[in-house]
Amino acid sequence: MKINVGNGTIEVVQGDITKESVDAIVNAANSGLRGGGGVDGAIHRAGGPAIMDECRKLGGCDTGDAKITTGGKLSAKYVIHAVGPLYRDGKHGEPELLSSCYRRSLEVAAENGARTVAFPAISCGVYGYPIPEAARIAVDTVSEFLEGHDSIDTVRFVLFTNDVLEAFQNSLESSAT
Repeated sequence: MKINVGNGTIEVVQGDITKESVDAIVNAANSGLRGGGGVDGAIHRAGGPAIMDECRKLGGCDTGDAKITTGGKLSAKYVIHAVGPLYRDGKHGEPELLSSCYRRSLEVAAENGARTVAFPAISCGVYGYPIPEAARIAVDTVSEFLEGHDSIDTVRFVLFTNDVLEAFQNSLESSAT
């Protein structure tokens, strides 16, 4: 499923983000940029040690921010490491921090000439963010960015499970009407 927003396109697909042929893939990273499980671990395994070598030089990353490294052995030239919030109850700045992750990732992509970007569902795994709410924030933030910037052509949400795919498709459908 896809929609046009501004001069760009937002797509929602099911798949493996490590296999995406885009300029940059976004990693749902931890603040130490140490690698981990889930998407983070998969990206580090597929991309090889060059990604971790560059992560070690970055000095970590604050929640809501994003930093860039090589894509290593991935098809993507870059990996943008975005640190999403740990969900507590939605009343401790989680929505703003999650939105900031997506916005900062797109800003970093644009600063580095990346025109196509693939995102996972940031904070929806072990960080516990409710998937429908996270999907709405992600789609709204990306839409807002694309409406105001011509620097990104395609944003693709690459989602691993059916429940997350469905939530993102629902959010994308709602934003299109």
